[in-house]
Amino acid sequence: MNKRYPVGKFHFDDSSTFDDVSQWINTIKNLPAKLAAELDGVSDEILDTPYREDGWTVRQVVHHICDSHMNALIRVRLALTEDNPTIKPYDEAAWAEMADYSAVSVTDALTFIRILHAKWVAILDSMTEEDFSKTFFHPEGNINYSLIKATAMYAWHSDHHLAHIQLVTQQ
Repeated sequence: MNKRYPVGKFHFDDSSTFDDVSQWINTIKNLPAKLAAELDGVSDEILDTPYREDGWTVRQVVHHICDSHMNALIRVRLALTEDNPTIKPYDEAAWAEMADYSAVSVTDALTFIRILHAKWVAILDSMTEEDFSKTFFHPEGNINYSLIKATAMYAWHSDHHLAHIQLVTQQ
């Protein structure tokens, strides 16, 4: 198994349709409960264990999910309210070294993820097929992302990082 990509690399099937969206929304919706169950009663030793050599610790992965999915929600909001907005990339590795990753408990991070995902899923559930064709522009790679592709990517991202955590918790 490739520990860097335990569920494989993200691949978007261009033949995906609006019918596929509900599956991705369910993945995003269910992540907070899956994370909470996976991390219930886990020790600081486990939280501070990297999922692979030179990889982030479980604690860093949880906080990264907060950051990444917060940005995802903002990107969805921008794409729904503006015409192909340019989003702001961020340095994930630098963010993973910031004080909140150690100062804020994983319990609080999980609460943040639960609330964030509730807001995000409420918006996703209300979107029309036309809404999912709206786009944002990512300057890294000069890529326009449709909201259907972004939803698929963040569903994959949810499974991807849950699998990273499980590499440590299910040893």
